[in-house]
Amino acid sequence: MKIDALDKRILNHLQQDSKKTNKEISNDLGLSVTAVYERIRKMERAGVIRGHVALLNPEMVEKGFMVLCQIKLTQHKKDFLTKFEKEVTSLPEVIECLHVSGDFDYILKVLVKDMDAYREFLVTKLTTLDHIGSTKSIFTISKVKQTTEIIL
Repeated sequence: MKIDALDKRILNHLQQDSKKTNKEISNDLGLSVTAVYERIRKMERAGVIRGHVALLNPEMVEKGFMVLCQIKLTQHKKDFLTKFEKEVTSLPEVIECLHVSGDFDYILKVLVKDMDAYREFLVTKLTTLDHIGSTKSIFTISKVKQTTEIIL
């Protein structure tokens, strides 16, 4: 799908506030409500818009302790990678898992309540997964920038 300038402006509106109505967007862009609606639906069908979510404040739901966990697997066989990826995606504490290049194979973004909860997660869940050679945990001090917006 080709994204034009109007689509980008619609996407920017939705990224800033997905609860904004089609009427509000249409007023800003000078389009009809129907045109905005159809463009949004087209982008949803094409997979440009993957969903609409509510962004939670982790501290308010007792998940304010963020850890970046680097994982090195014992081997890089396809079945090892596939099994690890399947198992790690089932862990609710892991909100992102990135397959990366460099000294480690994966970086996990983990949200838990506190250090004790992270230790429990590490000991009872993460290190029980097959084929993990080593882990390295990086504890965040503060969030300098955090956004979900992709600038178009």
